[in-house]
Amino acid sequence: MQYFTMPTPSRRHVLAGLTAAGAATALPGTALALTANSAEALIDKVVAEINRIIGSGKSESAMIRDFKGVFDRYGDNSYIAAYAMGVDARRANSAQKAAFSDAFGDYMARKYGKRFREFIGGTIDVRGVRQVKSWFEVDTRVTLRGRAPFGVVFYVSNRTGKDLFFNMFIEGVNLLLSERQEIGAMLDRRGGNIDAMINDLKSAG
Repeated sequence: MQYFTMPTPSRRHVLAGLTAAGAATALPGTALALTANSAEALIDKVVAEINRIIGSGKSESAMIRDFKGVFDRYGDNSYIAAYAMGVDARRANSAQKAAFSDAFGDYMARKYGKRFREFIGGTIDVRGVRQVKSWFEVDTRVTLRGRAPFGVVFYVSNRTGKDLFFNMFIEGVNLLLSERQEIGAMLDRRGGNIDAMINDLKSAG
């Protein structure tokens, strides 16, 4: 997995003041070819695959492998990983960045695969799309039995030259910000030791 290094403000001094919109503004400029239709088409594919997985009846471990495939095919994983590592990426060497990127991808599949697995018996539907600066926000609704519907929002860009989602909000929780906080907390527990954090990440989620 290629690792995209992005300059970011200090996690410890700035993170608390960031907003959901502020997180998205860190996204590099995207190509003009991205349209509302293509952004919606991408999330249509993502939603169709998630609905297929949660309706498959597979074991949790098998579902998580399938969810990892969704992230690998449709997610801007290099951007998400770089954002999560934040300012600490500046002191990581190439081997550490590669190891973090691989471990982070597996961690994301476990964590969010388990969350999507909670949607078994329900459906996800695309509700609308709107442009926000250089990316698009695609709204979806999750309908579960015995529970009020709630939203999952995807942010889509094509900074890589390919339409990919680079952020998600599940019931208002911002993936980019929550994962930067999580990785920061792991580093803090390990006294800033990147290798120890990566090792912890391999069993997290």
